[in-house]
Order: sequence, then structure tokens, then C-alpha cells
Amino acid sequence: MTPSGPALGGWLPPRTELALLAAIVVVFVGTGWLDPNGTYFNSWAESRDIILRNTALLGIIALGAAVVIIAGGIDLSAGSMVAFSATTCALILTLCADADDRRLVTVGPVGIALAVGGAMLSGLLVGTLHTWLITSIRLPPFVATLATLVGLRSFARAMCLYVTRTRWGSESQQINVNTPFFAWLKEHNVWITTATFLGLAVVTWIVLSRTVLGRHLYALGGNEQAARLSGIRTENVKWFAYCFSSLTAALAGIFLMADSSVAQPGQLARGYELNAIAAAVVGGCSLQGGVGTVSGTVLGALFLRVVIDAVSKLIKASADVYEGMIVGIIVALAVTLTQFGQLARTGRALFPGTRGLAAIPTIATFAALLATMGAANVEGLAGRTGLLGLAVGVAVLGLLGAVRWMEGRRSP
Repeated sequence: MTPSGPALGGWLPPRTELALLAAIVVVFVGTGWLDPNGTYFNSWAESRDIILRNTALLGIIALGAAVVIIAGGIDLSAGSMVAFSATTCALILTLCADADDRRLVTVGPVGIALAVGGAMLSGLLVGTLHTWLITSIRLPPFVATLATLVGLRSFARAMCLYVTRTRWGSESQQINVNTPFFAWLKEHNVWITTATFLGLAVVTWIVLSRTVLGRHLYALGGNEQAARLSGIRTENVKWFAYCFSSLTAALAGIFLMADSSVAQPGQLARGYELNAIAAAVVGGCSLQGGVGTVSGTVLGALFLRVVIDAVSKLIKASADVYEGMIVGIIVALAVTLTQFGQLARTGRALFPGTRGLAAIPTIATFAALLATMGAANVEGLAGRTGLLGLAVGVAVLGLLGAVRWMEGRRSP
């Protein structure tokens, strides 16, 4: 099946993208209103730069994740690929610097070109490895990329230990990068990263919506067997998808290394792969394949970063603890909302039978606990956490109970 129209990645189709735009505005305005420090209004430039930088880094990886998902696959290795490419870049810089230069300030243009080229080449090689594992060894994409999710980070740490011991005589799992070029990149990181992200988004949109390869990617994700029978070289299409995903992660690794001025493979970009997949899914990509847009992915990345930034501004203490929960809830809600149309067409209930009945108080309890714990860190709400949690729990219980009651009335 070859989709047409908006399914080919047309810019701003009405439903998902407009809903995301509205959600971004609501979160932004709500955060500005609830934040007692008025950060968005008093320090707008600083907040803008933080959101743009983080959105661009996430969005670059999310574009690669979206292409793989559209092609009917999944790539769990993006975070480790970011760390691997950053480490590769830093190690090549180490070899090109003076032997006693541990800050890598003596690297010239040739060394920088070799380091950046080596980092991008590592992405191409990993993407090719994924394709071989999936098409020749017949591993499921989940298993193939799960293996590299675990293995690449460990491999990067081992490389770091070996090269630093060989070059400097002592082992290190962290390399400080103060090369003038990367220092300049860090200084202008926000606008260079954002421009790169937007340029990459335009290129990806052109590939998906205006080329034969893009049609083949959607066809492959929609029905691989039908695509193969129609003459599409599905192995080549998969190679492009997985290489593109690894290359975008490698590019993000270079920017992230420059931004942090350090390559630390043990910690760099942990969890980024899940946030990238979340951005693509929130933006309308179907995990079943064959559906997704570039504009949705861009807005999905922006929405996630605005929400995460809102959490950090409203929950002052340990905001990172709640980040994973918030992202998980958003992904679950996004996928659930995409299923409403299918539920309506098939007449299938959202809360069927005893299991559905048991799910309602479970969801309400989790919502109450999350509201109670979150409110404890919000200025002005610390003394009313129990009441707020109870109110949220009762509201969710009533809403889901009403849905269950309406489903019961519809059933014969």
C-alpha cells in the first residue's frame, strides 16, 4: 500500500500537528502563569535558548527514529550511538593532539575534520550492522538494536580506556574537549544546532514526501510483504532507514560533546533513545509502521521539551525524578488517543469486562499519588498536597467511570 496526501509527510496536516501546537501553547502559558518566579517573563531569552538547544538535540535524533518507525522498524540504540560517536570523535582528537595535551587544544583543522568524519562514519557502520542483523541474520529489529543499545556504550568505554592508556599512560573514562573549534561550537550552540535541526527536518521532509525512496519507506512500513512483491528492494530501503537513524544520532553526539566539553561514554545521552521514540510517537508516528510526518515529529520534540522544561520550573526539587514519569504518561496518552478512532470503528470498548473495571481505580490511584508527590515540590501547594491528590484521584475515577458507563450503554 502506497499512501498519498498527508500520509506522505505533507507539512502541517490538520489533526495531530494542530493539536500539538495547541498543547504547546497551553503548557507554555500554564507554566508562565503557575511559575512563582515568572521565569518565562523575567528571563525569556535564557528560557528560549534552553528550550531551543534541547529541542534541537532531541529533534535531530527523533527524525532518525521517525524514519525507522515509518519503515516499520524500531531503533533502541540511539542514546548509545550518541555516546559512541562522541567518544569516537574525542578519541580521534586525542590521537591528533600533542602527546602531553590532555585538553586537546592543539588539534588543527585536519584533526578536527578527521574526528568529525570518523564520528559520522561510525554512525554509517552501526546502521549497516543493524541492517545486516535484521535482513541477513533475521533478528527482530527490537533484538538487534537492543544488543547495540547495551554493547555500543560498553564498547565506547573500552575504547576510551585503551586509547587514553596508550596515549597518556593512564586510563580514563572521560576526555575533556577544549579544542578551539568545539569551544566556538559550544558558544554558538543554540543557533547552530537549531539551524542544523531545521535544515535536517527540511531534507527529511523532501525525502519522505517528494521522492520514490520516501514512497518506498511508507510502503515498507505499511505492508512489507506487499512492498516486496511489488518490486521494492526492501533490504536497501531498510539500510537507508537504519543508517539515517544512526547518522542523526552520530550528528547529535558531536553537538552534545561540544556542548558539554566532555566525552563520557558511561553517562552521555542515557535515555535519549526513549525520548526520541516518544517524540516521534507523540508527533503521530505509528509503531505499526507506514504512518508519520516530519512536521509532527518536530512538534513532538518541541512539545516534550516544553513539558520537561515546565516540570523543572514548577517542581523545584528533584525535577529529573519526575521527567521519566511525565514522558511515559505523555507517550501512553498519545498512543491511546490514536487508538480512539480504531475503537470507534470496531466498536471495541476501552474498559471491557473485569480487567477494564479493575484498571479504572488503578489509574485513578496512580494519578492521585503522582499529583500528591508532584505538588509537594511546587511552591504554594506544599500544605495541600493530600487534598489536591484526592481531588485528582476522584476526578480521574469519575471521568473513567463515566466512560465505562457509556460503553456499557452502547453494548447490546
